[in-house]
Amino acid sequence: MKILITGGGGYIGSVLTPTLLAAGYEVTVIDNFMFQQNSLAECCQYETFNVIRGDCRKEDLIKEQLKTVDVIIPLAALVGAPLCSRDQIGTKTTNQTAVEMICQLASPQQRILMPVTNSGYGIGEKGKFCTEESPLRPISLYGVTKVEAEKAVLARDNGMTFRLATVFGMAPRMRVDLLVNDFVYRAFYDRAVVIFEGHFKRNYIHIRDVAKVFLHGLENFESMKGKPYNVGLEDANLSKLELCAEIRKYLPNFVYLEAPIGEDPDKRDYIVSNQRILSTGFTPDWSLGRGIQELIKGYTILRNSVYSNV
Repeated sequence: MKILITGGGGYIGSVLTPTLLAAGYEVTVIDNFMFQQNSLAECCQYETFNVIRGDCRKEDLIKEQLKTVDVIIPLAALVGAPLCSRDQIGTKTTNQTAVEMICQLASPQQRILMPVTNSGYGIGEKGKFCTEESPLRPISLYGVTKVEAEKAVLARDNGMTFRLATVFGMAPRMRVDLLVNDFVYRAFYDRAVVIFEGHFKRNYIHIRDVAKVFLHGLENFESMKGKPYNVGLEDANLSKLELCAEIRKYLPNFVYLEAPIGEDPDKRDYIVSNQRILSTGFTPDWSLGRGIQELIKGYTILRNSVYSNV
C-alpha cells in the first residue's frame, strides 16, 4: 500500500513515517522543512521511501503525487498559538484549504486519515466528558482550521480523523513547547515553574501511540471509516497542577507554584472520553509516567540552547 504524507518531517511525521516504513508501507513525504530539520534522515535507508521538498498547497504538486497512492495522511499544519497568530493566512491555507483541496482532488477510492485535535472542544462542561458527539467550540485559529478540515475529510465516504489529545514524548523533530514536554524540560533544567490557572484540564497521548493509532486505522479502515476518534489516555485527564505532581514523582527537586494573579492565554479546559477508539481494539502502550522518564533521558542529551550563550 502506498501512502502520501504531507508534513511528514514534523513532530508527528518524524515518528509516523519510519513506523509506517518499518511496517512495510511505501511512503512519500512532501514537506517544506521550514525548521531546517533532518528528522527523516533515518528513513533514507528504505527503498520504499520517497521525499519531496515542496509546498502542500500547490495543486499541481498534489495532483501529480495523488496519481499513484492509496492513502493520504495530511499532517502539514502550522501548530501552536504563537505560530498561528504570526501567520494567520498561512495557518488557514495550510491547515484548512490544503486539506480541502486534497479531499476534492482525491478519488473516491483513496483513503484519507487525518490527525485533528481535541482542542476543538474548547471549554468543556465541568465534570462532563467530551465525546465525539459533543459540540465543537474551538477558541483558537488553530482549532477553527482543524475543525473545518475535519468536516471536509468526514464528508467523504473514505475518511477518518483522530482528535488527538496533547501529544508528548521524544521525536526526531522535537517540540519542547508542548505542555508535558515543556513542563518536564523546566523541571529538568530550571527545577521550577510558575503556573497560571493550574486547574485547567487537558488529556494527553504519547507520540508513539499516535503512530500506533494510524497503523490501527489503516489495518481496520473498513470498520472504522467515516468517524472521528478521540485519542488520549483514559487515566490522564489531568489539570496542570496534577501534571506537575506526576512529574515530581520522577524529579523530586521540582518546585511548582500557582501564580495568584495573571492568566493563561490558552483557555482550553476539558476532560475527554476515549471509549470509541478503545472499543475498536486500540490500546495505548505509553503511560504518562513512562513518557516522563523518556523525556528525562532525552533532555539529558538535548539542550534547547539555540538562542543562548551557555
